Amino acid sequence: MASPTLITPATTPKPLPLIKSRHTATAPTAAAAKAALPSAPQPRRREFLSIASASILSAGLISPVVAPALAASDEEYVKETEEVINKVRSTIGMDKNDPSVADAVATLRETSNSWVAKYRREKALLGRASFRDIYSAINAVSGHYISFGPTVPIPAKRRARILEEVETAEKALLRGR
Repeated sequence: MASPTLITPATTPKPLPLIKSRHTATAPTAAAAKAALPSAPQPRRREFLSIASASILSAGLISPVVAPALAASDEEYVKETEEVINKVRSTIGMDKNDPSVADAVATLRETSNSWVAKYRREKALLGRASFRDIYSAINAVSGHYISFGPTVPIPAKRRARILEEVETAEKALLRGR
């Protein structure tokens, strides 16, 4: 037995009742409602998407693609990396009783964070030996000071490894690597 709400080919769908707007004072008549409906069919989503994608693609072909700007030139990278190397060496070499150790560590963290933020996304620099070594040294120094505080000196083995990485990074910089 078929349910009365089931639409079959033998039945014809009934028109939906008009929804009365709260903003109109008079109820629209059936003739006014028919006149308000557009006679042309509404564009479908698929047609809209095809038109929109075609216009986007054609605009992409017409306008030239601009390459993203590089963060810095090679000379700027070398200069800023040497600055970070000097700050790492000076901060590691400070005496633990020096009252300016905390300020030096804070300055080193600011400098190293800005250096890493600037050059980490550069694909051309990621393969360089200088980048790899100085990044590793910065990571070791920052990790130590974050874990143990700015006044705790770096242990001798860690200090030796950091200084070795800094030396190899400096040599690689001089060779243009």
